Amino acid sequence: MAKKRNYRQEYDRYQGKPAQKKRRAKRNAARAKLKKQGRVRLGDGMDVDHKNTNPNDNSSGNLRVQSKSSNRSFKRNKKAGKA
Repeated sequence: MAKKRNYRQEYDRYQGKPAQKKRRAKRNAARAKLKKQGRVRLGDGMDVDHKNTNPNDNSSGNLRVQSKSSNRSFKRNKKAGKA
């Protein structure tokens, strides 16, 4: 049987760190920016993708709308970049 997740511990160790909070805020701001432009809406099943994988770069040329499945399916190692 799988061990139960400890969400409090996850938050304390990663999600609650100041740097991670800032990255999350920037990702939320990117979605809000595209929502204001009418490119995404609540419940549409789409993700806002940062082309250069830097959540701090919310320039219009760096943001694109992708389906959740395509945005979350790339390999996550140093040799495999996002296409």
